[in-house]
Amino acid sequence: MAWFGRRKDEEPEPVEDLELASAGDQLVADGDSLRPVVKGLGADETARIEAALDALKAEGIDVDDLGSLSAGLDAAYTAWAQGREDDRPDHAAVVERYAIGIGEHLDRHTDLDWQVVTDVFGTDLALTEGFKGSFVVVPHNLVAGRWMRGEIGWIPAVVGHIVRRRTRR
Repeated sequence: MAWFGRRKDEEPEPVEDLELASAGDQLVADGDSLRPVVKGLGADETARIEAALDALKAEGIDVDDLGSLSAGLDAAYTAWAQGREDDRPDHAAVVERYAIGIGEHLDRHTDLDWQVVTDVFGTDLALTEGFKGSFVVVPHNLVAGRWMRGEIGWIPAVVGHIVRRRTRR
């Protein structure tokens, strides 16, 4: 059976009823805000960004150039995907570096700034417009989702679109 479909002659599988009361404190309470909470970067986040940028620079990646970011990530993914499982580098570290590279590109070329954003999904290093939190980009989500699907060549179009929509004023 396909992940998100079924043949027309197939009956849907029964879905168990969920009892919301059993979710406990996992639900958003009535009156709770779904608006993200935005905080400035601390020393740990700043060091994390600097370390990733240093690693990208050592790889010869120019974070001001979307083509350079794209070529670097595509090469890293291809090498990882083609490598023997025991010899592969830590994919989380690759995702971290390139997510921060994309975030830094957005920080430099748009009106978005690095922040720590907490929402109903958790706390992430993200970019947003000041402390409003009305527009949030989580670069790790951009990279990790596409890494899992094996997508390459997407950075110029996706990140370029954000840059065009959010030019620095």
